[in-house]
Amino acid sequence: MKVMYLPVFIIKLLILLCLLSACRSDAHQLEPLPRVTVNPNFQMQLSPVPTIPPYRCGAWASDNTPGAYTTITIYAKLTQDVTGTPDIPATAVAHFKYANITLDQRPISDGNGYVSFTLQLQGRQPRLIPATVDVKFATSGSPVQCSAFFTPQ
Repeated sequence: MKVMYLPVFIIKLLILLCLLSACRSDAHQLEPLPRVTVNPNFQMQLSPVPTIPPYRCGAWASDNTPGAYTTITIYAKLTQDVTGTPDIPATAVAHFKYANITLDQRPISDGNGYVSFTLQLQGRQPRLIPATVDVKFATSGSPVQCSAFFTPQ
């Protein structure tokens, strides 16, 4: 009978030794982190408040994933503070992979600051390659520019 229990005892002893060797005391020692010191005067330093530009604009396409030969509309809005700015002329340039096209339309912003441009893609942009359209408003002072994008499918 003693012969049958000896192999089981040896296997259990080997498993116990493996488990104990995995729990060595140096296995979980961490290196100390460097000490960080924050200057107490840090919060006393004031950053300059950025100036808000007098005009802002945003532009977007009527379809962000048009077909390569479709016609899309590019919309843009000009605001002063939060109010749309009327009667400001705008121009647009479409940036395709192989050419830049200046759109021949010259809309004037409506009472809410909106303009729109019609853009016939005519296969000028490869599929799955994004294209952009820059819209520039001729405000007094420096012009304001914003961009729309689309990716032909």
